[in-house]
Amino acid sequence: MVKNSFISVIPQEEKEKNKGSLEFQVFSFTNKIRRLTSHLELHRKDYLSQRGLRKILGKRQRILAYLSKKNRVRYKELIGQLDIREPKTR
Repeated sequence: MVKNSFISVIPQEEKEKNKGSLEFQVFSFTNKIRRLTSHLELHRKDYLSQRGLRKILGKRQRILAYLSKKNRVRYKELIGQLDIREPKTR
């Protein structure tokens, strides 16, 4: 029911080849985050899922930080495609 709302930015053939690519990892983390967020809207006191969500958010944040340092163009494209906000800079 919820899975249909996820956008598939990466074509199916490309998914099979590049499961380790940074784009695919961020894409799959984003899907997990959206799924967990909708789960937590129903089950507010599911603290174990909240912990899992925070861990996945941290992983995605670290990958995005690495990508923004290494290749700013790919980073901007990915953020635009997945509709993710840029992290606040200090």
